[in-house]
Amino acid sequence: MATETVTQSAALDRARSSNSTANFGAIYAGFTAKGIPFGDITPRVNVLTFNAWRALGRTVRKGEHGVRITTWVEMTKIDSAAGAPPASFRRPKTTTVFHVSQTEAVPS
Repeated sequence: MATETVTQSAALDRARSSNSTANFGAIYAGFTAKGIPFGDITPRVNVLTFNAWRALGRTVRKGEHGVRITTWVEMTKIDSAAGAPPASFRRPKTTTVFHVSQTEAVPS
């Protein structure tokens, strides 16, 4: 259970601290196609990942489908055999985001 809390908090921190707007077009297009008005969509405020919603005490309702987006994850490659310094790079990772209207409060 403690690992889940750390994962959820990390997801929320990443969502709030990111400055990238690269996925905003896909988010707006995906949720307007689902019938959510454009003005009701605010990425990083009311559009978050499953784990970020869990960190806020909400969960995605069963059967809801989110919008798939691509993010870039910082990675470090360590080549101990060559003795070279660690090399940093980024790799793409897909994730799913959900609108607040697709969530509900977790019962206490």
